[in-house]
Amino acid sequence: MKYIVQVGADRIAVSIDGTSVRVGGEQVDAELVEMPGTPVQVLRIDGVSHRVIARREAERGRYTLSIGGWRHEVEALDERSLAIRELSAASAGSAGPAPLKAPMPGLVVRVDVSPGDEVTAGQPLVVMEAMKMENELRAPAAGRVRAVHASVGSAVEKGALLVELE
Repeated sequence: MKYIVQVGADRIAVSIDGTSVRVGGEQVDAELVEMPGTPVQVLRIDGVSHRVIARREAERGRYTLSIGGWRHEVEALDERSLAIRELSAASAGSAGPAPLKAPMPGLVVRVDVSPGDEVTAGQPLVVMEAMKMENELRAPAAGRVRAVHASVGSAVEKGALLVELE
């Protein structure tokens, strides 16, 4: 099975055929071992072990991975699902920048924008603290800040609207 994995701006082709794994065209020795009773999995790549906590998000193929103290937003779709989504997105047209929502419950520790500010894709907008780690939330697309709903020191739930863009 071939998957297209999106990590940030990078798209990586991953092919899995039984025990054979190819990442970006390179053959690797990989094994995923689940730790029973925990959300932790151990990923061994070419003999090196990595502790991974994977959380499935609401949207199909989207995951939040915690690896070595770093959090990564990842999308992994098989070629067919990706092609269908891209075809339907192309016919739907652009709906404008998506609002910035809290990816998890936490505490707002910094707000870097104000209404009316012009932002670029990837620009830091809000910093949240969750599970004793600071997470910098960035603009999903370029646009102008319509409204800021987050305030420093406020506790927010997962999915809470933090910043509206237009």
